[in-house]
Amino acid sequence: MTSRHVDVLVVGAGPAGLAAASLLATAGARVEVLEREQAPGGVPRHCAHRGFGNRPRTLTGPAYARLLADAAVHAGAVLRTGVTALDWAGPRALTTVGPRGVRTLAARAVVLATGARERPRAARLVPGTRPAGVYTTGELQQAVHLYGQHIGTRAVIVGAEDVSHAAAGTVRAAGAEVVALVTELPRAPAAPARTLTARLRHRTPVLTGTTVTELLGRGRLSGVRVRHRDGRTAILPCDTVVFTGDFVADHELARRGGLALDEGTRGPAVDGALRTSRPGVFAVGSVLHAVESAATAAREGAHAANAVRDWLTDGAGPDPSDRTEPAWPGGVPLVAEPPLLRIAPNRVTPADRFPYLLRTAVPLPRPVLYVTQDGRPLHRERFRLTPAVPHRPLTLTARWTHRVDPDGGPVRVTVA
Repeated sequence: MTSRHVDVLVVGAGPAGLAAASLLATAGARVEVLEREQAPGGVPRHCAHRGFGNRPRTLTGPAYARLLADAAVHAGAVLRTGVTALDWAGPRALTTVGPRGVRTLAARAVVLATGARERPRAARLVPGTRPAGVYTTGELQQAVHLYGQHIGTRAVIVGAEDVSHAAAGTVRAAGAEVVALVTELPRAPAAPARTLTARLRHRTPVLTGTTVTELLGRGRLSGVRVRHRDGRTAILPCDTVVFTGDFVADHELARRGGLALDEGTRGPAVDGALRTSRPGVFAVGSVLHAVESAATAAREGAHAANAVRDWLTDGAGPDPSDRTEPAWPGGVPLVAEPPLLRIAPNRVTPADRFPYLLRTAVPLPRPVLYVTQDGRPLHRERFRLTPAVPHRPLTLTARWTHRVDPDGGPVRVTVA
């Protein structure tokens, strides 16, 4: 086993990690990025559709991934692919394994950008046999766009949100037919235009209030059994099923490191500077909120880079083991009350200026958000033109954080 020291170690080469690495390397830090996949770029590298980057000239996912990776390398960051971070070897040191064997990397700062993953069929407790032809969105996109594999001829998409429609587009690109998009929600969560396009242009049924209850077939999938909200059941013949959405933060490394996790997001708890409970360790991107857009992840990576620079300048000496660990400057807990599902960042200090992302469990046509602490009102924000719907983010400004009492109780966000 060999060991090495760098200024900043970034775990994950998706949009968040690459954006942070580019800015930190540009500022003169020695930055190393670890990526367990064989190529950098994260999820966008196997998303063939356009919509990535700045409008009006948006890019395809692979082009956007190459742009971010090239920018990081040009800035001076070292990208190492095919390398997995196994566990912590110290406060800011990780044991890794890759083509060159097992190594220990110590850093003055660590940025966790490990992303998120979709729950597979087993985690969703869908019974039946174990036939071939079962995918998540990521597995489907990699099979089609990266490896050119044949996936079947008839596919059922489980889910009807934006990522589900992207999966349907991948199925069509592979030359297969989309039998239906199936969601247990009472209404399709994607933008109405996307749902109409599926139904009218592609003649694909979008079945709401419908649950996949069983997978059928041996050897190869032959169909799925579904149950409608009124109790009726039916069998949809197909040889492929794609489970979409239902993302969870890939927080294994954070959990093994004993970092505080947020109950709502299930990712690392962070304050407005995206600092975790371990000094010198930051978290960015979808590991904080599974899952938001690539643009949001890149924006968080850039924001965290500023906080990492401050840490390198003011907090950490050249030797990662030469200092006493201070208490976490993470502020007080920030809690999203039902029907809100989660909020990130989820700790708040009076100095925070980074906006907060929320998700709701139910549609809210004209929501009004109230921020309080110990019964004391801090802020009210009305959304007249932006309805809150499940599977889409709602942004809360940080104009109120200076009113927070650092010694008070949790700050609560409620909706009316």
